[in-house]
Amino acid sequence: MNVFVIGIGLIGGSMAKDIKRFNPNAKIYGIDISDAHLEEAISLGIIDQKATYLDLNIADIVIVGIPVDVLVVELPKILDAVYDNAIVIDAGSTKGLVCRSVIDHPKRRNYIACHPIAGTEFSGPSAAIENLFLGKTNIICEVEKTAFKLQEKALDIFQKMGMRIRYMNADAHDKHIAYVSHLSHISSFMLGKTVIEKEKNERDIFDMAGSGFESTVRLAKSSPAMWTPIFKQNKENVLETLEEYIQNLEAFKKMILEDDYKGVYAEMENTNKIKEILKGIPQNKI
Repeated sequence: MNVFVIGIGLIGGSMAKDIKRFNPNAKIYGIDISDAHLEEAISLGIIDQKATYLDLNIADIVIVGIPVDVLVVELPKILDAVYDNAIVIDAGSTKGLVCRSVIDHPKRRNYIACHPIAGTEFSGPSAAIENLFLGKTNIICEVEKTAFKLQEKALDIFQKMGMRIRYMNADAHDKHIAYVSHLSHISSFMLGKTVIEKEKNERDIFDMAGSGFESTVRLAKSSPAMWTPIFKQNKENVLETLEEYIQNLEAFKKMILEDDYKGVYAEMENTNKIKEILKGIPQNKI
């Protein structure tokens, strides 16, 4: 089996590691804009050799793990290069524009639009880890547009990786993911910014930072090169979630300003219900 990974980072590299684990005879080819990433991936045993788009005609599986702004440009070219028996799997955090970029492509049937909700705040080949996707949710959009036999090929891979599958249309995905992922990243980045600015005058602030701060700001270590295009592509939904979030912050600020601590208590008590909502749900990351 010939597996091509385009974009040798956390997601693509982790998928390559898992495929190699359950199919040791698979040959993993790497395509990346960074030759340093390719060399590192070879040294780490993530890929077997470098490749280019000209080699995609021998691909059985193509995994695309590149920023979504690059994805909308490159996905049609990738589909142009593959043969009829290949399945092209992406992992983009937005789906609407990506799906529309190939809506009329003659090989649309070779593409399955995916978003595995898994990851860490790290990037590059060294961030790749085995079993990253075990128990994690993989959202698949517009599955009916993928050839059935190729769906089966992709689903077999996802099953062996231990993913939970959820089907959704692309626009619904982008709306919901803005709340549970994109807003979390913005909040983390802005919390980090606030503390960094304060730290300029108070050098001891990080010495006092506990696990709560560390866990909340973890996502601020994520790659801006990956997340800026996500916010751009999902602008409308991101702005909607931000507006609601800002309104809630302003309301909370007003209660403290007016010494309404019964209101503060009630607000936090009501929000504590999220513990019940999240109970039993796999702890997806990123």
